[in-house]
Formats: sequence, C-alpha cells, structure tokens
Amino acid sequence: MKILFIGDVTGAVGRDMLARGLEDLQYTHKIDFTIVNAENAAHGRGMSYSICEELMDMDVDVITMGNHVWDNTEIFKVFDCCDSVIRPANLQPSVPGKGSVLTEKNGVKVGVINLLGQVNCLPCDNPFAAADREIEALKAKGAQIIFVDFHAEATSEKVAMGHYLDGRASAVVGTHTHIQTADEKILPRGCAYLTDAGMTGPYHSILGVKVEIITKRFVTGLPQRFEVAEGKGQINGVVVEIDESTGKAQGIERISFVEK
Repeated sequence: MKILFIGDVTGAVGRDMLARGLEDLQYTHKIDFTIVNAENAAHGRGMSYSICEELMDMDVDVITMGNHVWDNTEIFKVFDCCDSVIRPANLQPSVPGKGSVLTEKNGVKVGVINLLGQVNCLPCDNPFAAADREIEALKAKGAQIIFVDFHAEATSEKVAMGHYLDGRASAVVGTHTHIQTADEKILPRGCAYLTDAGMTGPYHSILGVKVEIITKRFVTGLPQRFEVAEGKGQINGVVVEIDESTGKAQGIERISFVEK
C-alpha cells in the first residue's frame, strides 16, 4: 500500500495548491491512502467545517491536527460529524475528538495516530505513553498498518519517537515546523521515518506567515499580529510504501513541489 502524507496545509494558498495538485500526485505515485495535516488550514489557525468538507471531497482519507486544533470553534462540529478527523491523542482525555482512527481501504485496515510533542506546544500528556496506548488499541482491532503524525517542535523528540515505535508503527512522520527535513529513512525494524513533512502553503513566507510581519517581530522584539502570506504556493509531503502483510515500510520518498 502507498500512503501519501501532506504536511501542514496553511491558509487559502495551501488549500488551493491541494485542490489543484492532489489528484495528480495521487495518480502519479499510485496512492492508495491519503492523510493531510490541516491544523493551519483556516487562515493559519485551526480548521472549519467547510474546509473539512472541502478536503474530504479531494479523496482525503484522514485529517490530522496539532497544537492549533482549538483555534477555530467549528472543530467541535467537525468532531461530531466526521470520524476521519483526529486530534492529538495525548491531550486531556475529557476534550472532544479522538486521537486515532482505524479505516479500511482496499481491504487493508489502516490505523492513523496523531500525537503532540511536549516541547513548546500545548500542555499535554506524555506522547510516548499515548503512542503505546493507541497502538495497542489499534492492533486489537486488527490494524495491519499504523501511521503516526507526530506534531512536535523538537527534532530530538521526533527522532526518539521514531526509534521508540520502530517495529510497532509502519511510519512516523513529523509535522509542525513547516520546514521539510531531508532525513527520510527506514529504521532497522521497518518503520519509515521523516522528522518533518514540511508545509503546503505560501512559498515566499516565513512558516506560512507574511515575511515582513515575522521579520519586524525579530528586528523590534515586539509582538505582531500574524497574517498568512499570499502568492506562489508549494506542496510538501511524503510517500510511504508499506507491505500490508507485515506492516513494514518498503520505501519512503519526500514530495516537494513549487508552483511556477
């Protein structure tokens, strides 16, 4: 099975790039299953119900979130209506939504887990303990493939998660920094790993935000109101090929496309 994972979709530019480019990516790479991180899809802050519908209409199988999950209040309606949208599993257990989902596609049971790092993110429980819990639950339901979106700031925390889940997860891919890393690999026990999938959004930006706003913040040291950049877009992501009989990764390839 080939899984396409799209890194943090940011604002209208990111959504437009996906609307124009996702189908071609799915066809070119013979994709069976698509996962999109959409925690920045609504003006860089959370996801609305209409955006959720928009993404699902693009043949997206699962949507993951991150530290901006609560920034748009429509997420509560999303969780009520759409089982294919998940939020970090290591948030407080009383909050709405769920941290993993099991979906059957082409006769294969695919489990997807969303986790949040503890460094410079929302207050959350231990992501390693949450990963243990979610993997055990998914495997009890017959999951043949397990894909983990680890939304985290610290590269060391992400690398540690990859090795911690090697042999138990089919893939661990990081999100949150909006910068695609070049360390894709298959770990010794068959887990595909990438520290960060990158961002699908404005190419000429600073992490998706207008350049002048972030530059002024650094130069002056004063707080600034963030605005998502416009103009040329990019798509970042990764394709992971997995043997559904073993749950082990057979290949991993970064995707990076910039609009001309």
